[in-house]
Amino acid sequence: MEIPKEVKYLVGIDEAGRGALAGPVAVGMFVWSLEMGELLRAVPGYPVGCDSKKLTPRKRERWFAFLIDLAKRTGAICQVSFVGESYIDRAGIVPAVTKGIEACLDKLPGEPTEYFLKLDGSLKAPEKFIYQNTIIKGDEKEPIISFASILAKVSRDKKMIKMADNFADYGLEKHKGYGTKEHFAKVAEKGLSPCHRRSYFA
Repeated sequence: MEIPKEVKYLVGIDEAGRGALAGPVAVGMFVWSLEMGELLRAVPGYPVGCDSKKLTPRKRERWFAFLIDLAKRTGAICQVSFVGESYIDRAGIVPAVTKGIEACLDKLPGEPTEYFLKLDGSLKAPEKFIYQNTIIKGDEKEPIISFASILAKVSRDKKMIKMADNFADYGLEKHKGYGTKEHFAKVAEKGLSPCHRRSYFA
């Protein structure tokens, strides 16, 4: 899809934590003004074609810091919204992700027609954003989606590490709530904590 003339901004959106057994799902959004020129010229050295989730944690954290600094220097927008486990249990993961997307988009100034959205996987934005494109494996193909993925992943990891202070026996700081062998063993031993998604164990 070509970018219409009325569009002023490119937007990348991705999520992290969809398949985790504990903690929130995170939706990341990166917004770039077309007035600033070609995005990748402002991001030298980014490994285009690399799934951001396959970067090492250290590399993701470095790129996260770079994106935050880039936003300060250029006016780009870095936004992350969290939707907690209680909502996921009550409404389901797809509505939870949708809620996170809407929370991010609600932060945007101006009219929806000023934005061209690129979303990863099966994600969709509200219909009022008439310029949107859902891209399978988008974080491999579209840098702006990859940047959104980094924002979501690193932000969620940081939240899970903090959450581990309150639920120290579950190893959240290691597996970030995902279903590792160690995590399942801890649940079998100690039962579910308040941060677990009970609907995933039903």
